[in-house]
Amino acid sequence: MKEEKVILVNEKDEQIGLMPKMEAHEKAILHRAFSVFIFNNKNELMLQQRALNKYHSPGLWTNTCCSHQRDGETNIQAGKRRLMEEMGFVVDLKESVSFIYKAPFDNGLTEHEYDHVLLGYYDQKPIINLEEVADWKWMPLEDVKVDISLHPELYTEWFKVIFDKFYEHINIKP
Repeated sequence: MKEEKVILVNEKDEQIGLMPKMEAHEKAILHRAFSVFIFNNKNELMLQQRALNKYHSPGLWTNTCCSHQRDGETNIQAGKRRLMEEMGFVVDLKESVSFIYKAPFDNGLTEHEYDHVLLGYYDQKPIINLEEVADWKWMPLEDVKVDISLHPELYTEWFKVIFDKFYEHINIKP
């Protein structure tokens, strides 16, 4: 299988090149990414626990799904593709907020991403891909916020950044 490439961007989210995903994470190069947040009709967030075999943040809880856009793919197209690949369903998504973050990991890799937050609604159970996702659950936003403050070690770095800095952009009723 060909190694996936990420879209390198500048601080204005303008594409400046492509690079193999692992190389971008080894060199901490800024690249485009997205984070999908799916809510149900009770305004609960669908969380996923990352599979235990992931190369970083294995077993940690995070937003519904996330990944990197492919060259020529819009944020929405990428979000829908990855939602199907990880969680087994597709819904309409809308863009919310974007931000840059940098998070080094114990394994020597660094996430340095221009992250686009995408929101959607779904009221059924996902059909999780066990290669990507260990578990999932619905959780009220306020409970997530409290749990992150009590147990930050259980959550991914980007998820904590979003809850800390951009909570008002995801706390939206349908």
